[in-house]
Amino acid sequence: MSKQRDDSKLDEHLVHIDDYQQFIGQEAIDRIYEKARPLQGKHIAHVNATYYGGGVASLLSSFILLMNSVGIKTGWRVLQGSPDFFGVTKKMHNGLQGGEINLSDQKKKVYESVVYENTVRNHLDHDLVIIHDPQPLPMIAHYNRRGPWIWRCHVDLTERHGELWQYLQKYINMYDAAVFSLEEYRQDIKPPQLFFQPAIDPFCLTNKELSEEEVQERLDHHDIPTDLPLIVQISRFDRWKDPRGVIEAFKKARKDIDATLVLLGNVATDDPEGDKVFESLLNCREERIIILSQQDTALVNALQRRAAVVVQKSIREGFGLTVAEAMWKSTPVIGGNVGGIRYQIKDGHNGYLVSSVEETAQRMVQIVKDNDLRNELGKNARKTVEERYLLTRYLENYLDLFNSFETVYRLKKGA
Repeated sequence: MSKQRDDSKLDEHLVHIDDYQQFIGQEAIDRIYEKARPLQGKHIAHVNATYYGGGVASLLSSFILLMNSVGIKTGWRVLQGSPDFFGVTKKMHNGLQGGEINLSDQKKKVYESVVYENTVRNHLDHDLVIIHDPQPLPMIAHYNRRGPWIWRCHVDLTERHGELWQYLQKYINMYDAAVFSLEEYRQDIKPPQLFFQPAIDPFCLTNKELSEEEVQERLDHHDIPTDLPLIVQISRFDRWKDPRGVIEAFKKARKDIDATLVLLGNVATDDPEGDKVFESLLNCREERIIILSQQDTALVNALQRRAAVVVQKSIREGFGLTVAEAMWKSTPVIGGNVGGIRYQIKDGHNGYLVSSVEETAQRMVQIVKDNDLRNELGKNARKTVEERYLLTRYLENYLDLFNSFETVYRLKKGA
């Protein structure tokens, strides 16, 4: 039997697991409650580097609330660090995705010292701890653990920097498990490896239903014209997202179509390169090329709903939640043929995969010109997300992992 929702104990503004029944059915809800039962009252902590900006923060903000809704006490800790620290960790992030890095002793000292300061500030004596990405990775070296620690890596590791990986591996091998987004990111490490594709929250401000009037209000507020079809890319201002490639593709496409391009991004607190990337794009602005840096999730929602096509022309992409977000809104997506994007888009069925500026331009023209194609791709896109990329599936992935530790760490109630 399903656990009955007790509105007297739940804030009316919080999404509860039972709210997903309309999408996944009661049988799935009951199954999730059953998997959560052995973990009732356990205390879990997630640790990452930023509370906003980028897919990880977006995912955690909803996921942690959903974990609490099934009776698992789950908290969220965010690293505090200097600009020097986040400068180093951004270089590490780039290095893990194939960029170059000079891993000097000074960089290691900054990295290790700030992480240690955070271990002093945070008392992680939890039943389970999930550490996200490389920024807080060494924290595990400074605690007497009472339960499993899991490293969750969200980035594309297919061309990782060898020296950097060797340095990080000494910390990674201390963990009880490592979770990556895709099987192709598997590494030669000691911990058991699992592969969970991320998912979206259909109820959050980014994804909830909006009326046409609400959509128009957001677009008008930011002076975005709607007289021509909108082509949109939404992502952090990061060179791996290839915003210049999107602009080049749009300039080629508009030889055949009339449209407006909107590049909307934000700058995460752990990404010191974001401002530089944004500023480097400003000279590309035109009447029909709009480049915005805004923290406005309702605008993200409105643009993804109104767009004729959403583009995510990434060069590297651990997963790319903005793809699933747009697909949920029945909007076709043109995505770079890399990383997690390839798992979300089935080429020609619910969107298109591209590997060049020229391909991107061709698909822009094709989708904008063909209403029937656009509608068919959008319908299939929505169905894909409903079947595979809702947050309840992601929750089940973690519940299965947590329960697998029970006998090893004696996580039974009262132990």
